[in-house]
Amino acid sequence: MNAQFDLSANEITPVAESDERLSRLMDEIARNETLPAPSPENVFVGDGDYRAIGLEYLGHYVRIGGLKPTHRVLDIGCGIGRMAVPLTQFLDPKTAFYEGVDPVNEGIQWCVQNIGSAYPNFRFCRVDVAHELYNPGGAISGDKVVLPFPSAHFDFVTMVSVATHLPAAEIAAYASEIMRLLAPGGRLFLTAFLVDEADLSRPNARPKFLKGEAPGTWIADPAAPLGAIGFDNGIVQDILKKSGLAIQQVSLGHWRGVESAHYQDVIIAMRPE
Repeated sequence: MNAQFDLSANEITPVAESDERLSRLMDEIARNETLPAPSPENVFVGDGDYRAIGLEYLGHYVRIGGLKPTHRVLDIGCGIGRMAVPLTQFLDPKTAFYEGVDPVNEGIQWCVQNIGSAYPNFRFCRVDVAHELYNPGGAISGDKVVLPFPSAHFDFVTMVSVATHLPAAEIAAYASEIMRLLAPGGRLFLTAFLVDEADLSRPNARPKFLKGEAPGTWIADPAAPLGAIGFDNGIVQDILKKSGLAIQQVSLGHWRGVESAHYQDVIIAMRPE
């Protein structure tokens, strides 16, 4: 059963009170052993602690992205549902819904069986988009992706650790789709590696980037360029702006060896009203 968290979109609530309630909810989720969780050997999409990373991003969605319990959410690259599970406790089951898409069929199947079966407002579908690492036999070229939802269907779109595995042309294809799918005023929460020259020389930066073949790109492993790809700072923002989205905030991550609440860089963009 969903926890009671009734901070509605129209409610005027002091920030400190909102954050206290969010922190309380996150503590409850962390202690809730009844929530779905895959066995560790099956967490094949995304590394790190499944529950802890999902909880961390619930906090970022609300505090940085402005996510509300009433929002209609699209999770592009939902993997095996690590962002979806904490959202089952945050989104209002009467007014909000969540759609997760991913090219990896095994993850989608697990989510349908273990999350969608318990939370009817949470749905998952596979989009057979090709990716040289995650779905090499995919039927849809990544620069021609079309997502199976009507226009203006969502209030909040998230892409976490997706643009960090895509060439610029494919990020542009997703940006065009996100502009179509967001309702006016809706927001995109996207993570990326936004590389400035100073980031390359910090001894504790992780990953250590090397210059990529495509102009303005940086890669961690020449044997697998899409394992982790960064872009000169400004390139991803320009892609989003060309799609019609307006940049609201850029929050730098601690991958570069500076203090931050999150690892990858975060861009918040909005479809104008």
